[in-house]
Amino acid sequence: MSSAFTRRHLFRLGGATLVVAAGTGLGLPALAAGTVTVDLVVYGATSAGIMAAVQMRRLGGTAVIVEPGRHVGGLTTGGLGYTDSGTSAAIGGLAGEFYRRVYARYQGTPVTPDSPMRLVFEPHVAAGIFDDLLTEHAVPVYLDAPLATVERAGDRITGLVTAHGQLFTGPMFVDATYEGDLMAAAGVSYTVGREANTAYGETINGVQLRGEHQFTLPVDPYVLPGDPASGLLPGISAAPVARNGTGDDRIQAYNFRMCLTRAADRVPFPRPAGYDPADYELLLRYVQAGYTGPFFTTQSVGGGKTDSNNTGAFSTDFIAANHAYPTASRAQRDSLTADHLTYQQGLMWFLANDPRLPASVRAGTAAWGLAADEFTATGNWPPQLYVREARRMVSAYVMTERDCRGTVRAADSVGLASYTMDSHNCQRVVVNGLVKNEGDVQVGVPGPYPVSYRSVVPAAGQCANLFVPVCLSATHIAYGSIRMEPVFMILAQSAATAAKLALDTGVPVQQVDVAALQARLRRDGQILSWPPTVDGEIVADNRSAGVTRAGVWVGSTAIGGYWGSDYEHDGNTGKGVNRLRFTPSLPTAGSWTVHLRWTADPNRAGNVPVDVVHGGGVTTRVVDQRTSGGQWVSLGTYQFPAGTAGSVLIRTEGTDGYVVADAARFVPA
Repeated sequence: MSSAFTRRHLFRLGGATLVVAAGTGLGLPALAAGTVTVDLVVYGATSAGIMAAVQMRRLGGTAVIVEPGRHVGGLTTGGLGYTDSGTSAAIGGLAGEFYRRVYARYQGTPVTPDSPMRLVFEPHVAAGIFDDLLTEHAVPVYLDAPLATVERAGDRITGLVTAHGQLFTGPMFVDATYEGDLMAAAGVSYTVGREANTAYGETINGVQLRGEHQFTLPVDPYVLPGDPASGLLPGISAAPVARNGTGDDRIQAYNFRMCLTRAADRVPFPRPAGYDPADYELLLRYVQAGYTGPFFTTQSVGGGKTDSNNTGAFSTDFIAANHAYPTASRAQRDSLTADHLTYQQGLMWFLANDPRLPASVRAGTAAWGLAADEFTATGNWPPQLYVREARRMVSAYVMTERDCRGTVRAADSVGLASYTMDSHNCQRVVVNGLVKNEGDVQVGVPGPYPVSYRSVVPAAGQCANLFVPVCLSATHIAYGSIRMEPVFMILAQSAATAAKLALDTGVPVQQVDVAALQARLRRDGQILSWPPTVDGEIVADNRSAGVTRAGVWVGSTAIGGYWGSDYEHDGNTGKGVNRLRFTPSLPTAGSWTVHLRWTADPNRAGNVPVDVVHGGGVTTRVVDQRTSGGQWVSLGTYQFPAGTAGSVLIRTEGTDGYVVADAARFVPA
């Protein structure tokens, strides 16, 4: 548990109370009793669980979070600080507020509705922000409280009983775990593994032998090279590979998202108990074949630290070691988690110390270490295993590849997803006498797409008062796109809002008035459609009819956060020649607030001149396109005549990097 969590009710049911702070709104006697009754019982203190409880409190209800382990915040506080966001502008509501709070925390400024979002952060910063949210909204969190049984009356959950005998009751429940344990215990339908492509008319589900995160050099899989009778090296399956698109019960690999640093006080990678260099013989052979790395990612999150993830053919993912995890007992999961810990710590020790590796590999790895001020309660190692998928509910609406690609669009949207359809490898196999990885898929989506309300509630008749915003109803490959922390937060807020509506109107969750739900979500800042709109706004996209260009502009989708189908850039050439003008057709004369949008990157220009042509003349603003990407950045409010006399001109003279033209927005003031 992060030391940042110090200012609210944190109860450990398996031992002593950790912290007791006043102000939960429930009162200490109620919390100390054998039964706790609230409007919303949330199982799982993940980022989703926190947002569900906070939203219920904002709506005037009571909520409690019951966490089976000791970690609060899930992957968001567990090392995943380089947020997988897709189109960041599609993040609204409480999730957007969380990332604005991150920005404000780093800037030392108050958070406002107009604060930019910051989607990269150190783990302790995320923990502190969740702590603030839980404290501000007086949400108690029970730790060490694994689910033992679920009490039901008809098709409703009436209570959640923990292994220590504590009973949590209420009219509404949310399963916010990565594993879907409450959902399963409540008798809700679910699946594990990969569907065949034929099941839902998909193309990249099931077995996928592809080129991503693949061995790019020939590596022998046998204990004695060239001798199949000697057996296979650790982690390689002897089973023949099924044809692409075949369904099975395999899931994508897990790992830990390490927070690394090169700082002088870094903690050297530990040699774990049970370390066996034979587990990395395959990697050694890959290096001896000529592979030079990288062996793990080093994405910066600030403070000289990283969010380090899997990369390449042999890295931090413990491929195929997790297949039993989704439906395993708590003791079995603890054992599997320990296996992952031994594997990944052993990998880092191997890379930094094994004398058979080139000195450059050892030195390059040993230059990194664990951040000394992160995860201090767990030896500076992340306490949260990255459970990329486990159970997935099967409900009235199953999100599929077609939703991700935008060929179908759910009308009952309760939030947007936008990340690549992303599955890590599921198994390591032998093909033509060489080792190969199988299961990795990295296929982009054309833009943000809606997630159906029906996909976060059970099918009618199965459970009338449960929401499942994390292990929602989706195929393996669609879940690979949806399964991102911002989306979990978005769907959890929407689930809590629906829970309050169901509670107030006395209907099962399947009968919530979706139009009323969506209206409330929009008032609370959720973005339910793409492109998002403001009443009366006019957006001029780079592909709109009212756009004129001078010079050469290059279309691109390389950096996410753009409006519409793509954005354009000047190629960092033709300075002063390349220009692009957005000319809207304004329906009425009056005051209009003008916004500009771009995708940010360090290679962008920090001094882009932008001319706003309005009724009073021309006003020039200078924008920094290295920051604030994927957002509407205000250029001010001006008087405009009706029609097409007004415009926004992006110029390139004197600019010190790539200049991007994406979209301009005009909002009636």
